[in-house]
Parts: sequence; C-alpha cells; structure tokens
Amino acid sequence: MAKVFTFRTDTSLSCLSQHKFRHPSNYRFLKPSSSPSLLNYSSSGFAKVSCTIKEKENIAENERVSNSPIVTGLRVDDDELGEKSGDGFEKLGFGNLNWPPWKNVPQRYKLIGTTSLAFVICNMDKVNLSIAIIPMSHQFGWSSSVAGLVQSSFFWGYAISQLPGGWLSKIFGGRVILQFGVLAWSLATALVPLVAGFMPGLVITRILVGIGEGVSPSAATDLIARLIPLEERSRAVSFVFGGLSVGSVLGLLLAPPLIESFGWESVFYMFGMFGIVWFLGFQFVAEDQSSINSASLSRSQSNPKAKSWETSMEEFGGSLNVPWKSFFQSKAVWAMIYAHFCGSWGHYCCLSWLPTYFSEELDLNLTEAAWVSVLPPLASVVVTSFASQFADSLISNGVETTVVRKICQTIAFLSPAACMILSSVDLGLPPWEVVAILTGGLALSSFALSGLYCTHQDISPEYASILLGITNTVGAVPGIIGVALTGYLLDSTHSWSMSLFAPSIFFYLTGTIVWLAFASSKPQTFKKID
Repeated sequence: MAKVFTFRTDTSLSCLSQHKFRHPSNYRFLKPSSSPSLLNYSSSGFAKVSCTIKEKENIAENERVSNSPIVTGLRVDDDELGEKSGDGFEKLGFGNLNWPPWKNVPQRYKLIGTTSLAFVICNMDKVNLSIAIIPMSHQFGWSSSVAGLVQSSFFWGYAISQLPGGWLSKIFGGRVILQFGVLAWSLATALVPLVAGFMPGLVITRILVGIGEGVSPSAATDLIARLIPLEERSRAVSFVFGGLSVGSVLGLLLAPPLIESFGWESVFYMFGMFGIVWFLGFQFVAEDQSSINSASLSRSQSNPKAKSWETSMEEFGGSLNVPWKSFFQSKAVWAMIYAHFCGSWGHYCCLSWLPTYFSEELDLNLTEAAWVSVLPPLASVVVTSFASQFADSLISNGVETTVVRKICQTIAFLSPAACMILSSVDLGLPPWEVVAILTGGLALSSFALSGLYCTHQDISPEYASILLGITNTVGAVPGIIGVALTGYLLDSTHSWSMSLFAPSIFFYLTGTIVWLAFASSKPQTFKKID
C-alpha cells in the first residue's frame, strides 16, 4: 500500500527531480511499494533520484503526462528519520549538517549524559568537606563531635527536599528541576569559605547544598522513567547514578592538591564554579523531548512526552491528588523505604568518615588518605558497569524483573557487610589488606543501582520521582543521625569498629532480610483512596 510522505512546508528548500531547488510549494512526494530510493545532490545544485528501472519508467511517464512537479519514489517524514526536525534531511544527504558531533545524538542520550555529569559534580561538592574538614577542624579547633555535626548538616537539607523534589519533578519535569538544583547547590558551595568561621552560617550553607542536591535524584528518576525503556533501564540508572562514584573519585583526587597549594577555601570556590558552568552549558541542550519516537520505548513503560508549561500548570491544581495512602499500603514500597535507609547508613557514614579513618588508622597525611579513599568509589565505577550489563542481560533473557532486582540488591548488602566484619575482627591483618577488603565490599555495594534504584521506575513510571522522593527522604536520615552518631561514638569509645562498622553491618543484614521477603518490581496501579 502506497504511503504518502511530505516535507514540512516551513523548511527552506524543496526538491524536484531534474529541477533546481525552489522555495516551498505544494509539492507531493510519493512512495511506491518498491524499495525506498535515495536523494543526492549534484555539484550543479540539482537533485537526483536513485531508484529502480521500473521507478524511472514511472517518472518518465509522469513527466510526459503532466508538467506537474511530482517525484515518485520518495517519502520523507522527519518523525521517522530523526528525533528532531531536520534530521531527516541530513540523513538523506542534504548537505553536511553533522556539526557539532553530538547534533544527531538522540535527545534522551544527551539528557542522560548531561544528567550523569551533574551527578559527578554533585558528589564532588559532597565529598569536598570530608577532606576539607581535617584542616578546618585544626584551624577552628573542632572536636570529632562538632566535625560530625558540620558534615551531617548537609543531610538536613537533603532530607527535607526529597518529597518536594519528587513532586515538582512530576509537575514540571525532571529537566527543569535538575538545572535549578545544580545552580542552588553550586552557589551555596561557593559561599562556604565566607561563613566558615560562623557556625550557624556554615550550617545554613551546607543545608542549602543539601537542598539543591536533594532534588536531583528525583529529577533524574523522572527523566529516566520518561525516556528509557525497561530493557535499557539498568544501564541508564547505573550511568546516571554512577556519576556519583566518578564525582567521589574526582573530588578526593582534586581536593588535597588544591588545599595544599591554595588553602582549603579553594575547593569550595572551584567546585562551586564547576556547577555554575554546567548550568550555563545545560541551557544549550535541546529542550524538545516531545519528538522522541514512542515506538522505540518498549512495553509502554516510558512516557517520552515532555510537559509543556501549559500542561504543567494544568496539572498543578490536581497535583496534590497523589495517592499517598495507596503508596504506604504497598509492601513493596515499605521494602524500598527500609532498604534505602539501610544502604544509606553504610554509604553516608563511610563517605564522610573513611578519609579520617584511613588517616588515623594508617597514619597517612592528607594527600595519602585522600588517595586511599579514592579506591572504593573508583572500584565502584567498574562494578557499576558490570552490574548494569548483568541485570539487563538477565531481563532480556526472560528472567523475572523482581528476581533480578533481588539478586542485585542482596549482593549490594551482603558484600560490604562481610567485608566490614572482616575489618572489625582482629585478625592481625596489615592495614593495607584492610583497605583492600573495604574497597572490595564498598565497590560491590554499587549493585544497588541495578537493584533498589531501578525498582521505583519498575513499579510505577508515573510516580517514580515521588516514590524515590519518599525512599530518599528516609534514606537521608542516616546522613543526619548516622554521620553525627559516628563522631559521638568515636569520641566515647575510641573504636572505629564500634562507631563506624557495627551499625552499618546491622543495617546491611536486616535490610537483606526485608528486601528478600517483600521487594517486588511488578508494575502497580496506585489509586487515590478516600
């Protein structure tokens, strides 16, 4: 059956067989049932049509019958040939329009890539204090308890911004919320040196950093739920959230030489500038997400349409009709909440205290302690890549999604628990062997990106950002309580095993039990219950 293709009338050129280019007119391009033909340009500026002998005969016959400029053998529809208006012209050879190199990269990959870069900067601004806290404590005379309070203040803002971040992402789209979150935390980071000597001011700026970073996970989850199909989801989540590990590595590597050369203030100025530059560059990323071909998103689990401002405002009035009660009646949601809490306890406590632990236990200077602290997140980058491929491969081969998520999250919990147990028991191991054991355990915890962190999108793409806001709110509590409690216990017991490792081991083990018993990735319909 013949299919009619038309050029957009707002394009600057139209083409005719053996006719020079003219301005848009009422020209029709027809495609017969035979194989598609290709359009090329000659050096003289004429359009030529390559087609079969039968098609050439048809063209000749048409030209004898009528002088009407009709070309047979073409259909051009830039919704099918590209994700942006104009891609169809480029793919058919209409000039060399492939600059910049990423121009023809699908829109969803551009957004996922820039989101991952935002997460790199996110953790750079999160770990900079874990290094700078050492010279800051010496300068201002802080005890371990005060240092723990300063570091935990970030998580106060991080916790209170989770649900608002998920709600706003659902209304306005993750892309909008992400860019303003990055700008907010970057400006607050740059303010830290100016208020460091005034404790309330320092705490407030770190809370603002936490608020800016707190909306980012929900915004990213909203982007992934809209753009990425199920069989690509593990890789997308791992790529985006894997930026956190890369950010930890870069932050821990860059901070010590900056501090030694320019003072601890320099890390806050420079890292804050990185986020501001990202915000400015992100404005050049194309905003049109609506042209993504929904046929490429399998199982109808992703909504590729970006919400316009009008649509967002229409939804604003009804956005409070979130089925909260239905969420909390789901065992799967409660499993996600507790698993997020347990994983965050070990992650945030180690992220904040490992540089100090390595410095004291191994008697290392600032640079050496930072280099050792790089090892767990660096190994996590490698593990994340493998885990995502492993999970997506299992799903593609027909393994039930729930089973895959349970396997990945169990590895993410039991591996660090086992390694912390080995590190806590006095086996007479050399310090560097303890470092290797902790590095391996914490790296394997990155399997959570193919476990827990995919489950929100699995069970409800529509409410994925809000669900992550719920679980991440609870998951931020260990950052507030756990980080400060670790400093208090360290002052009280002078034991790293009791203050840092024992609580983490407890939550890893209990989290595994709850996850295996109640977690599910089956799509659920959440309806508002009166």
